[in-house]
Amino acid sequence: MSATYTPIENTPGGKKAAGPVGWLDDRLGLAGVAKKNLRKVFPEHWSFMLGEIALWSFVVLLVSGVFLTFWYQPSMAEVVYDGSYAPMRGLEMSEAYASTLHISFDIRGGLLMRQIHHWAAALFIGAMLAHMLRVFFTGAYRKPRELNWLIGIGLLSLGIIEGFAGYSLPDDLLSGTGLRIAEGMILSVPVVGSYLSFFMFGGEFPGDVIIPRLYMAHILLIPALILGLIAAHMLLLVYHKHTQWPGPGRTEKNVVGYPMFPVYAAKAGGFFFVVFGFTALMGALFQINAVWVYGPYNPAEVTAGSQPDWYMGFAEGLLRLMPNWESTILGWTFSWNVMIPGLGGMAFLFTALGVWPFVERWITGDEREHHLLERPRNAPTRTAFGVAGITWFGLAWIAGGNDIIATQFGLDVYAMIRFLQVAIIVGPILAFVITRRICIGLQRQDRDKVLHGYETGIIERTPDGGYSERHQPLPELDRYTITAHDRAPALEAAGETDENGVAVPASRRARLKARARRFYWEGVVDKPTAEDVEHADEHLGEFDGHPAALGQEFRGVSETGVPKSH
Repeated sequence: MSATYTPIENTPGGKKAAGPVGWLDDRLGLAGVAKKNLRKVFPEHWSFMLGEIALWSFVVLLVSGVFLTFWYQPSMAEVVYDGSYAPMRGLEMSEAYASTLHISFDIRGGLLMRQIHHWAAALFIGAMLAHMLRVFFTGAYRKPRELNWLIGIGLLSLGIIEGFAGYSLPDDLLSGTGLRIAEGMILSVPVVGSYLSFFMFGGEFPGDVIIPRLYMAHILLIPALILGLIAAHMLLLVYHKHTQWPGPGRTEKNVVGYPMFPVYAAKAGGFFFVVFGFTALMGALFQINAVWVYGPYNPAEVTAGSQPDWYMGFAEGLLRLMPNWESTILGWTFSWNVMIPGLGGMAFLFTALGVWPFVERWITGDEREHHLLERPRNAPTRTAFGVAGITWFGLAWIAGGNDIIATQFGLDVYAMIRFLQVAIIVGPILAFVITRRICIGLQRQDRDKVLHGYETGIIERTPDGGYSERHQPLPELDRYTITAHDRAPALEAAGETDENGVAVPASRRARLKARARRFYWEGVVDKPTAEDVEHADEHLGEFDGHPAALGQEFRGVSETGVPKSH
């Protein structure tokens, strides 16, 4: 007996909810907006979940952070510890550090929540970075999504600042060392550095106000800014529609996928619990930021082998690699060895990320809207720049732990510094050249597949005694996916004069743009033309009477040369 479908509005629950829902809709008019957005279609691909990991880890941060605020005391007032942790009893420490120990040892579940919070922070920034790398390498930042790209950079920078502020709140020896490094960066600002430091710390370092100030920024100011940017990011995502990978039926004017409700609502809800469970598992099994090991902060001491959280490692690495450059001009001391890597390195990184979409658009002259993603191999120069940036970041990150690496592997720390000082300049250049050549090679491979088909594993003997392997045309779906991208533009040299022989005023800028275009498209292998494909099909269509017909499900041959089914 088949069950009959009953509309939700005719069910007992639907009838009871109709009154309140109708009352709200009459006053807010949300039914039309909700219906449209709940049916919004989103494409499906595993790489799109990187942004969701960042979103849900931020939710975990909010929930665990609220729990911690109940017992944390953001005060630098000196107290004598008399809590449960026996090795610290009788020591003078700040209330902030004492309350952190209290949460860790005296509050039920306190240590677990602290570790969940810390792991979620590391995961939040890691997921944002991975998400932005996906956006970069696939060209998802192109028109009309440049503003969303800038919002993403703002979220990443705020996440790093938020993480550093939270990492500093326990007021232990390790976090205090991090604050000392931050103070050194501020002092390196020419002319006004000392004034900025006094303003931030309320006097000589460490002062007695930095922890309360960081606490207010950590729980109110920065989370509010992050929430606002996340809301703007999601609104623009819905407005512009989600990008999708090229494929059959997918164009610049549609989205192929599943509706927000009920499909993605159910998936997103389940994925939140996956992320929460993962962070809870890490918090329960893997120790992080064991503040009781370091002891309370003392400006006269520093932790041996101190390391910041992973997302600040590259900044410390740049500081360690910079030569000891310092100069005095008109009585002012300029500490280039701190200012250039500490402030200049981060400024260079985020500025380069921010201006890249606009630089690329200027070089390519592409003013069209793009809703289909690009395979990294089809933009070799962009991909090469991305890998070069990752190489630069990775080498700086390694340099941030050079002392630990040297002691653990028995290396000479000074030799390691010298090597990394050279590698951080040469490494990105080599990575750029190698990556671009790999991308061009993959483009050539794609072209050969489209024109010559795939290798079947069937070896044929020709009448003259030679052997060759039979190729079979790619399935139409695979061929379409490989060739669903734009052709490289024709490159023309910029003219210095117009048709009348008069010098063009902007010829210098035009020549610069022409050189940039040649550099950007250098070596790119274009996809075959329609005529090339037709000619290749005619060639591949010649069949010599082999007893086995080759279909799209062909997966190789047996020892007798007959296709296997598996």
